[in-house]
Amino acid sequence: MYEGLDLERVPRHVAIIMDGNGRWANARGMHRTQGHAAGEPALFDVIDGALEIGVKWLTAYTFSTENWSRDPEEVEFLMHFNVDLLQRRRDELHSKGIRIHFIGERDDPRVPQDLRDRINDAESLTRNNQGMHMVFAFNYGGRTEIAQAVRAIAEEASAGRLDPASVTAQSIAARLYLPEMPDPDLVIRTSGELRISNYLLWESAYSEYVFTPVLWPDFDRHTLVDCIIEYQQRDRRFGGAEDRSGPGPAST
Repeated sequence: MYEGLDLERVPRHVAIIMDGNGRWANARGMHRTQGHAAGEPALFDVIDGALEIGVKWLTAYTFSTENWSRDPEEVEFLMHFNVDLLQRRRDELHSKGIRIHFIGERDDPRVPQDLRDRINDAESLTRNNQGMHMVFAFNYGGRTEIAQAVRAIAEEASAGRLDPASVTAQSIAARLYLPEMPDPDLVIRTSGELRISNYLLWESAYSEYVFTPVLWPDFDRHTLVDCIIEYQQRDRRFGGAEDRSGPGPAST
């Protein structure tokens, strides 16, 4: 299918920081919003490619809690663009058996009501689908997600429903936006930037990162496969030491 790709070792969950839309547009003398529009076909080609090779979970960083500080015209475009995208593409994803999820602060009053409605409709329509899980991280921030989980624990403890001494890392994980979502095996960031930008801070503790110079509108399923091939060349030890003695468990 793709030369060099091991279909037996495709990561279960791939998360992507889609960066470079503005620079792509600026390089062509376009407005930044045209770069965001150009990123849509890239995303859907990647979705089709992920389905093709057997990725089970795909998460895309579509709007961060920090993006509100951008030019109001750009923010307004992104809000309307997301409404339009869900209206045009929801049924297409549904027909492919994809289950749609959103993580982030959807109830933020700055998020237009029609966008919240379309988010809820998309999740409801696809809730029984058994294909790939498509997660949109919208109005999302990793620190906010962790703070929300900790707040929930504090409220339960204050109400006497939870013993503080029993709180573990699993207690926090169970109160994240989407507890059933597995941790990403691979996180990809496009455009050559070497930052994680408050993305899946809790979930990516042991993720492998691949940074590519490709600007997001130029990213496609072939670039996705290239990143996965690089991932497949790594030795994931999850805190264990490298075993140089041959077969057997690695020492810690």
